[in-house]
Amino acid sequence: MNKIIPYLKTAQPVLGYKLLLEFEDGVKGEVDLSVWKGKGVFAYWNDEKNFRVFSITADKKLEWNNEIDMDPDAFYLKLIGKTFEEYAGNKQLLWDSH
Repeated sequence: MNKIIPYLKTAQPVLGYKLLLEFEDGVKGEVDLSVWKGKGVFAYWNDEKNFRVFSITADKKLEWNNEIDMDPDAFYLKLIGKTFEEYAGNKQLLWDSH
């Protein structure tokens, strides 16, 4: 059995630079992205209105503008409390053509 990290299903902004995420397997939770605010391209988030406007791309990444996109795999692992190695073991696949 391959251990592919599920795709992001929904994302909603929450006050304080947080996102409420839900993945295809039903895992839900909140991630805090405030540590990125103001750093490099994330200066775009200095106005929280900019943080709150994003989309989920066709390849299931979060995208704010043409400079900021994030792959939610790390968010999934954080929500389930595992490292990638703990999750996938020796069956490491990150992507499926799904």
